[in-house]
Amino acid sequence: MEHLRYPNETAEYRAARNALLDDEIALRAHIEAVAAKRRALPLGGEVPEDYVFERIGKNAAPEKVRMSELFGPHDTLILYSFMYGPERELPCPGCTHLLDGLDGAARHIGQRAALYIIAKSSIARLTAWAHERGWDHLPLVSTAGNSYDADYFGDTSKFPKGLRAQHRVPDGENWDETIFNVFKKNGGAIRHFWGSEMSFAPTEPNQHHRAGDQVDPLWGLLDMTPEGRGDFFPKVNYD
Repeated sequence: MEHLRYPNETAEYRAARNALLDDEIALRAHIEAVAAKRRALPLGGEVPEDYVFERIGKNAAPEKVRMSELFGPHDTLILYSFMYGPERELPCPGCTHLLDGLDGAARHIGQRAALYIIAKSSIARLTAWAHERGWDHLPLVSTAGNSYDADYFGDTSKFPKGLRAQHRVPDGENWDETIFNVFKKNGGAIRHFWGSEMSFAPTEPNQHHRAGDQVDPLWGLLDMTPEGRGDFFPKVNYD
């Protein structure tokens, strides 16, 4: 292809940029190949129960809602486990910045699949936080004490022994975790389809797990810069 030329760039820059472009094109192809493999996964296990969550209803009062009802008109449901349990004074800053970016996308996601943000705090607390944060489009639900996060690794309580050691989870302690899980309606049953298990894979030195990077605009923007990500990690608030 005929490449672009920016004002006053050197031949050395253009040669290096063209080589990088080849790598970027190859990466694009690989990302799509991985996405195709994901779409081709066989359906996972049937959900063990129709979990009962809590959300704010149309009359602005809390109401119980079953997992099967969260699908709405869709056959696909995306659930994101948000690290904001009742023991936390503030939610996880990594989760929070991700949801800051997803709030605008949520109105579009709803055209193709159902999306809900799951956390262990009460629905009143979650709704108050969403209002403070300016999240106008993200639907939040409370686990309301059900076992969803335990069963689908939104917390550490069912981590196998090796994973507990890798994540330095002390015996007798547990905490909430971040993970996307995707579910599919199939013949009247709800089946698990995919989870962002890279959240729990061993990381490379000086990297976080990067399991949600493809839906996270912050990291994508920083990766475009000369400084890159560095050791930056977002905060809930910047004073």
